[in-house]
Amino acid sequence: MSGLHFAAVNAEGIVADLDLLPAAYRVLLKMRAHSEPGGRIEVDQVTLAQMLGLSRAAVNAALRDLDLAQLVKKKRAGVYQINPMLAAYLSPEDAVAAVKAMPKNERLNSPGFVERYRMAVAAYQDQLAEKRRRREDTKRRQNLKAVS
Repeated sequence: MSGLHFAAVNAEGIVADLDLLPAAYRVLLKMRAHSEPGGRIEVDQVTLAQMLGLSRAAVNAALRDLDLAQLVKKKRAGVYQINPMLAAYLSPEDAVAAVKAMPKNERLNSPGFVERYRMAVAAYQDQLAEKRRRREDTKRRQNLKAVS
């Protein structure tokens, strides 16, 4: 990406309030630097990991965190969309139009944005804990059957 680009808002303060994983900030900044005007980027996790000197697992966790925060959405394998309020545009008018087209609850400055992220993280952690419990229960049942 070269030349002068515009962003709709200065959202770094809100992004800082999210308290993302450290790798998530690095991934977000790298994606912003290499995205098309409007925030679309084609890049796979392996490439991001190589660009940042991170493991693929760290990049995967960072992308999950960015998704939970509604900062980066996966469109399909290797294609992502940066939140319109963080994306760069060719003109200030394009930047403003993109934000106006967003649902208000997805805007970074919407009331409760940070709290919704924290609730999404908690719900995700609850899902992981439930999956672990189910796996452990299944293993216990299999062990009991093997002993019987």
